[in-house]
Amino acid sequence: MTDPFDPRRGLVVVQSELFGPSGSVVVRLAVDTGATMTTLNVASLRFVGYDPFSSSSRMAIATASGREHVPRVSVDRIKAIGHERGDFPVLAHTLPPSTGIEGLLGLDYMQAHVLRIDFRLSTVSLT
Repeated sequence: MTDPFDPRRGLVVVQSELFGPSGSVVVRLAVDTGATMTTLNVASLRFVGYDPFSSSSRMAIATASGREHVPRVSVDRIKAIGHERGDFPVLAHTLPPSTGIEGLLGLDYMQAHVLRIDFRLSTVSLT
């Protein structure tokens, strides 16, 4: 499956779908090969029925403002770039609104696949 992206954004952003106990929501995720784990903003997680702050599992991450401990939440399903992962752990951390995205699609989502980003065609695929 191949998804388009807008190369003028400066980020490779893909439309994804997050599923939870209360339904689903479409989220814009930046493909981030520098992120070990997929990260979703707190509002998106809450919208589909998760309460990240009740999670007893936390993980330390490095941010521009320093080191933070953020909740780790297992989501029912997430779909991106033609693939779907179930019972998938994500980090709950809201990125600055100026990024225009709801999270980062990390290496954990792309493992065992081939990621291809074609800047000439403005497409991204995961096979």
